[in-house]
This record gives sequence, structure tokens and C-alpha cells, in this order.
Amino acid sequence: MSFTPVPIAFELNGAPVSVTTSPVARLSSVLRDDLGWTGTKVGCDAGDCGACTVLVDGEPVCACLMSVAQVGSRKITTVEGLANGSLSAVQEAFLRHGAAQCGICTPGFLVAATALLERNPTPCEAEVEDALGGVLCRCTGYRKIVEAVMSAHLPDRYHNQLLPDAGHAVGAALPRLDGRPKVTGEERFGADVRPADALSVAVIRSPHWHASFAFGDLEGYVAAHPGLVAVYTSRDIPGENRFGVIPAYADQPALADGIARFRGEAVAVVAGERQAVEALDIRDFPVIWTELSHALDVASALGAKPVHASRPGNVLVAGVVERGDAEAALAASHMVVTGEIETAYVEHAYIEPEAGFAAMDGDTLVITACTQSPFMDRDDTAKVLGLAPEKVRIVPTATGGGFGSKLDLSVQPLIGLVALKTGRPAALTYSRAESMMSTTKRHPGSMRASIGADADGRITGMVFEGDFNTGAYASWGPTVAVRVPVHASGPYFTPNYRATGRAIHSNGPISGAFRGFGVPQAAVMQETLYDELAVTLGMDRLDFRLVNALRDGQTTVAGQEMESGVGIVACLEALKPVWQRALAEAARINRDDRTVRRGIGVASCWYGCGNTGIPNPSTIRLGITQAGELVLHQGAVDIGQGSNTVITQIAADALGVPLAAIRIEGADTSVTPDAGKTSGSRQTYITGKAAEKSGRALRETILRAANVSQAATLSLEAGAIVVTEGEARRRIELSTLSENAHGYVLMAEESYDPPTVPLGPRGQGKPYAVYGYGAQIVELDVDTRLGTVKLVRITAAHDVGRAINPLLAEGQIEGGIAQGIGMALMEDYVPGRTENLHDYLIPTIGDVPPIDTILVEVPDPEGPFGAKGLGEHVLIPTAPAILNAIRDATGALVTRLPATPSRVLAAIRGRG
Repeated sequence: MSFTPVPIAFELNGAPVSVTTSPVARLSSVLRDDLGWTGTKVGCDAGDCGACTVLVDGEPVCACLMSVAQVGSRKITTVEGLANGSLSAVQEAFLRHGAAQCGICTPGFLVAATALLERNPTPCEAEVEDALGGVLCRCTGYRKIVEAVMSAHLPDRYHNQLLPDAGHAVGAALPRLDGRPKVTGEERFGADVRPADALSVAVIRSPHWHASFAFGDLEGYVAAHPGLVAVYTSRDIPGENRFGVIPAYADQPALADGIARFRGEAVAVVAGERQAVEALDIRDFPVIWTELSHALDVASALGAKPVHASRPGNVLVAGVVERGDAEAALAASHMVVTGEIETAYVEHAYIEPEAGFAAMDGDTLVITACTQSPFMDRDDTAKVLGLAPEKVRIVPTATGGGFGSKLDLSVQPLIGLVALKTGRPAALTYSRAESMMSTTKRHPGSMRASIGADADGRITGMVFEGDFNTGAYASWGPTVAVRVPVHASGPYFTPNYRATGRAIHSNGPISGAFRGFGVPQAAVMQETLYDELAVTLGMDRLDFRLVNALRDGQTTVAGQEMESGVGIVACLEALKPVWQRALAEAARINRDDRTVRRGIGVASCWYGCGNTGIPNPSTIRLGITQAGELVLHQGAVDIGQGSNTVITQIAADALGVPLAAIRIEGADTSVTPDAGKTSGSRQTYITGKAAEKSGRALRETILRAANVSQAATLSLEAGAIVVTEGEARRRIELSTLSENAHGYVLMAEESYDPPTVPLGPRGQGKPYAVYGYGAQIVELDVDTRLGTVKLVRITAAHDVGRAINPLLAEGQIEGGIAQGIGMALMEDYVPGRTENLHDYLIPTIGDVPPIDTILVEVPDPEGPFGAKGLGEHVLIPTAPAILNAIRDATGALVTRLPATPSRVLAAIRGRG
């Protein structure tokens, strides 16, 4: 039903405004689309995520649930209005505490916190959680948000914090360098950058798991809907209608050609003027569907008709790692334990749905969109659209969370096709349901394992088998199948070992990369068996892990000798005092209460940084202009993890200049070299190493020109570099130097590719040059009558090699733990049923307990300043530690995730 536009006046951020629009238009749409205040974000249009929170007469409301007619003559405040050109106290607190990561949810939290602080300037933790409980965050783990709000009344320390001098950037706990736009609402995400003349794009998707289809009268459909421009199908794709993150396995069409293999697969796009497209009822689109048989899980897929004829048995790929004779070792073991674990689909649930626009710039197609992998996007989009890669430019917007799913193409080839065909800009923003049904998930795993030990508690052998549901297309299935067998032993010395991992096709959602590439699933299997072994042998569970932990000089299950930098022992040792205290408290509590039982769990992790035994380079450019400006071309997309800050800290110390001297040029395939994808915990290590090399190379060039030693210091002045050594002072006039093709008079561009060795037929080699390590302790209470689990505290010790920025490292750990909590206790994506953020549950601010972080630093000589990656590792131990704590409390192991109350109760009753 349409409504006649009417004038509506109200006060917005202290100024009167008037709009003429439909009275039932969402306030969020009016603020963003009509008035241009894009600080109010939209993540769901259903009131589930809270990103669109604004103040109406001082009270927080979801702008997506309020019609504009309801705000006539009222006062509206958005995040842009929280301070008059400066920062409010709570905005400053968010920066100094690292409470904003990707930043997409930050406006909602800031607005809700402002309302709370107006009523109560010094709230307690429970009051903060209650006031902010309607806003979801997927990055931070909420703890730093709580800290920021509780400390907002304290004197401002943010403005008084100076950036470190030369040589002191690495190790400094700095607020993120790109943080201010995140707290002011100025940050531009994929849906915030639409050109005024852009066509809108709607995607027609399959409503069936598996179906053939035929189109009706498409020309008649366009003619019958004034304002539509065209419909495009697979027949209109000018290049190769096939993409994939791993070229050898690329199998996904941008638009399906006659057969749809999963629910939500794109089959056509409709382009038109914005109002015409928004008014469409796509249920009337002329397409005839014929449902075909389908298989949604591994068990049924293995016996079903192949999803792809070229992949018999629906086995996409199998990975294997073998060392010694695992079966013989198990047969000779003093004790063997065996188990099975199943894990669910897990949705990434980033608060920003996929969005962007495409436009022609001469003969170059420019795509501005959220992404984790601009150069991969460029190459695949160019292939689909029949263009040379250099004729496609990818300009990443701010990315509101990714966690792996925004590595795969989404909107890019669709908006690119429309812009290429029409010559007009084309914009597309996925709805929440569209995002959840069409993008990748964490692989469901069906795993079986046996582990043996001798009488002294030393591991003798292990056998692991895992089948992972990779869905309709390959995506990162091959990576999961190969990475899991390398890691399934955990960070322990295992002399005899056989592990296999298979990626299995089904008609379910595509499974792809999600923070850990299958390792979190495998860790649940291995770490729960370790607990069982320790208890059966009568050993302390943490001591059992220490006995078996990898050490320098030992060899991994993949045959890699770990020469140095193995930090798992240090992590476990750091947890010992907490472990002993927690066990004593649990014993005391459990003596007094037989219904609510305290449980203590521990689990460890390791994770290889970067690709598995294949090339994985990053390139960084540093340049100095004639004016004396120092520019860092930093192409590692920062999706909230902090690469813009961390890479700059590394570059500054490598070059020997103050951090404030560097200007960042962010990711853009026409401006920055390829720093690789943001995934696999690779950016701090690999791109950081490239930045270190570039900094040192540029420093060497300058010192050589000045004829001084490495002891000299550098400073940049207008038009000059001043080099000082002792009493000597030399000035290099930059205006006398010639500019190169990049516009720099002095420049260094260096690459780094980890020294790895591909895995052989038995999975032996050197798959990673650097590993990260960690261990976590979970304290929780289980109500044995209800099956409910209440987390009390989590303590996390993670070896980061060298903490380049401790503040950001803590934020990564807390955010990863929150995702591990979701995987363990609540997250279960059910295809076709949980395509929103009220049926699909992720942890809220009240679900994450206090987290104590211990940063362990066991330097790895391969990393920049000894640093290792961190982002993936941090959620790996959380779920198994929770399951081990539940078993410690109840004696029952939940063998199918998530451990919902009904499953916890069933496990307890099954235990008797």
C-alpha cells in the first residue's frame, strides 16, 4: 500500500528539519536516505541488532521500527549529534578502551550509552548491561564496551595521549589510529556510499534447495513495471560464469544457469530506479521452478546424486596427515579413549549486510564495497565480466565485520554487471535474510577420534576422521579439509598419527571461511578426549596437557621441526595459579549446592598463520614526497582487527620515525600493492613483516645517502629529511630529488612470503612458518534441573610472540571468546528457519562473563619484531573448554553443539 507524501518537521541534532515523505517510511530510511545522516546504521530492519538506535526526546529507540510520522515535532539525536564538533565523554572512552572494532554497531551503543549516562553518570556493570542489552556486537565481546561506559565519567585521557616517539611504537597500547570516524558516525560502510543517480539492484533467488528453472517473459516484466531498466540472467554475463576463492576449485556461478543448487542462490538481477525497485514484489517475477531431490547433511549427501557431476560421491576433496603407525600405537597403549562430536552450521552474523555500488570510470569498472580481499575480488569479478584485471578497480569501504565470509564474492559481480551493461552506477544492499541465506557459514563437522596414552600419561597415538559439510559450492572447503588434519592433534607432541578431513557437497548453504577454517571444530573433538584421558588416568587435566605440550626441538604431526617460538607451555604455565584457585572454589561451592554445580574446564589451541604450504605473499610500499610527507600504502583490509594501526606501528619502528609522521593510504587495488586477504591470522605476521622490511629498506636508503651508520636518527621536516648522528647533522633536500612513477622521491616496496614447504602425499612438510598458541580456563555453573549454563569467568592466555599493540590484542581475544561462547552454547543456523537475528541467537552483552587476558610473549624470529598472528586462534579453545567445564560439573559430555539446555539435560539424564 502506498501513502501520499506529507511534510513532517522535527528537530534533528539540535536543528529544525522538514521532509516530505510517506508517513509510514522508517525513520532510519529517512535519516539515511533523505537527510544523509548515515551514522545511523541498519543491520536488520527488524529491531534485532540495535545498530539504528537513536534518541527520541532523550529515549533510545530503534529507528528501523519507528515511522517518521511518529517523530513529528520531536527531538531526534543521532550519533553525529552527541558532541558539537568534538567528542563526548563516552565517545572518548570508547576510543581509549578499544571499544570500537569494525565500528558498525558503535553508533547504536554510543547512543544507548548516552541515554543511560544522562540518567546515571556512574552506572554499575549490571546497569550498563541492562541499558545496552538491545544492541548486538559481533567483534568486541562487549567487555571493553562495558568498561568504556563505566569509565566515561573519568577525566579525559584520550586527547592527552601522545603518539609514541621513534622506536617506541611497537608494544604501545594505543587507541586505533582510525578510531575517530567510528565513534562520530563519519565512517562509511558499504551501504553508506550510494551515488545519487545509481540504479537499484534486486536479486532473484531460488526458494528451493535444488531446482531447475525457466524464465517467462522478462521483457514484458520490465515493460509492466515503470522505472525498471532491465533484467539480467546468466545469458547476459560476458565472461566466464564461474568464481571461487581457490581457482582450481572455482565452481560457483554469479547467476545460476538453469539449475539452482541451494536455497538463496542468485538466478537473475533486476535493475531500475530506486523507487521502482523498492516497490517490487519479487514473488511476481516470471520464473518457473521444478523442485529436484536434495540432500542437506553429510550422511544423506554421501549416498545421494552428486551435486556436481564431476565430483562423484559428493566428495569435494580429502586431506590427510600421517606420521608413524597410529593404529599400532593405539593397540599398544595403556589407555585409549574414543569419541564422536557433531557441530552445527554457524552464521557469521556480522552486523553489516553485504553492500556496495559499481560505476564506470572511463573504461574501468570501479566497485566500492565491503570486502576482506580486494585483489581476489578484482580478479574474480574481471573473469566473470570478461574484463582484464587492470580494468577492474576495487575500493573497499569500511567493512562491518567479516570473520571470513566477506572473502567470497557477493554483490561485486552483480552490481558490476549492471553498471557494465547500463553505463550507470548500480547499488545493492543485501537484506538481513538475503545475507544469511546466500553467504557462507562455518562448516558443520561430523568427527570421530581415538587417542591413546601410556601409563605415564604421554600420548602414544591418535586417529581422527572428520567430514565437513561444504554445501553446494567449494568456497573454502579444500582449505578446511587440508588444514584440519594438520591441526587436529592440538599443540601436543603426537608421535603416531593419522588424520583425514573431507569436504562433502550437499544442497545446504555454502560453507566457507569462519575464524579458524575448521580448526575450532577439530579442537572440540581432541580437547574433550584429552579431558577424558586425563581423568581416566587419574591425572590433573592441566598437568596432563603440560606433559604432552609441544616444545622447541620437537616435531609436529606434519613432520615440521619446531626450532623455536613454541609458546604453548608458557600459556599453560601462566594459567596454573588460576586453575588451582578455580578448582578450590568449585570444590567449596559444590559441597554446598547439589543442584547448581560449578564446573572448571581447560582447553588449548595452536594455529598456523597464513596459507597451508602454498605461496602467501604481502607487499607494502613506503614513500616520501618532495614535500616531506611519509605515506604508507597499507593494503591489508582492516575489518576491525586493527591492521591499520598495527602495520603502521611496525613500519614506524622499522623506519625509525615517530608514529605521527606516517599517513596511511588504505586498501585500493589501484593505489596500494597487494597485501593479500584478511584471513588466516596472516596480516600482523605476513603484512607486518612486509612493512618491517619496507621500513628497514627505506631507512637503509636514507642512511646510505647521508653516509651515516645505523645509529643515526631520522626526522622529517617540510621538504627535507634531517639525519643526526652524534654531533653530525645532515639535511637531505627533497626538492632536489626526482619523483618516481608513484610520485615519491624516496621509496621502498618490499614483499614477504612465508618460507613454507608444501605437504606431501602423507601430509608431511612445513605447512606454516609461524604458529600462534593459546589456552583458556572456563568457570561456569550448570543448573542440573534446567540444563542452563551460566558462565562465571574466562581466563585466556595467548602467545602473541610480541604484542605490537596490547590494547588491540586484548580486544581480539575478547571478541573471539564471545564467538566461541556462541558456538558452544547457542548458535545453530538451521537452513530456511533462522535467517534473522531473533531466531538465530548470538551472544548479547549479558552472555559474556568477565574475561581475564594474559598476553604471553614467546617471540618467533620469523615474525615482525617477533610477532605472531592472533585473530583466528582466540576462539579455538573456548568451546571445548566450556564443554569440559560442563562435564566437570555434571559428569556428562554434550556431543552435539551447541550445548543448549535441552542437550545438557539429555546428556545428564543419559549419564544417569
